[in-house]
Amino acid sequence: MKTGVALVLATSIAALAAPASAQDSSFTGPWIAGVVGYDINKAGSSIDDDINSDRDQSAEGFMYGAAVGYDYDLGNVVVGGEAELTDSSADSDYDNNAVTFGLGSVDAGRDIYVGGRVGFKATPATMVYAKAGYTNARFNYVSGGGDIDYSSNLDADGYRLGAGVEQRFGMSGPGNPLGNAFARLEYRYSNYSKGEIDFETPDVADSDRFNIDTDRHQIVGSVGIRF
Repeated sequence: MKTGVALVLATSIAALAAPASAQDSSFTGPWIAGVVGYDINKAGSSIDDDINSDRDQSAEGFMYGAAVGYDYDLGNVVVGGEAELTDSSADSDYDNNAVTFGLGSVDAGRDIYVGGRVGFKATPATMVYAKAGYTNARFNYVSGGGDIDYSSNLDADGYRLGAGVEQRFGMSGPGNPLGNAFARLEYRYSNYSKGEIDFETPDVADSDRFNIDTDRHQIVGSVGIRF
């Protein structure tokens, strides 16, 4: 009799613990993260210039910002959507106005990204993922001395592809306040194919959209928390 009661109790405890354990390892929920990384902007393949090396020089610097999103854990697969707003210190070589990488002398500005991602859980706390979406980047035109020309800028539309790994700091639960925190490392490639010159002066109309070809490579790390 005692053995039977013990068996029933053990089975009941296991049944209650299983959902909690599954929930502890879940990637489901909204999240927010800080983002920082290295940003490289250069001429795309259609305007790659092997003769004039100046046109192949890149504008490089550090990018930083924040991202928000929501993920849904389907078991071994995780799907989600995300939005990101970043800025960048990347700029042209102001001592040489011929360095254009296809856009002219510019200072990389804010970048808006909206997209989705699909991940595979390599372990209960580790996810490898791929992402894709839309990006709108702003490049500020600058003077030869490196001062930003706030009277006009170029807004560029394009797409972004990326891949990365997300690592949770631990399982959520009592005694582990960092259980919902995570870190990510990812690479992303963006290509901008359409541009428009925006003039800040009220009586000057913006330009028509025109074709461009600008590549962007970023290596990005982020730290965040899932709610």
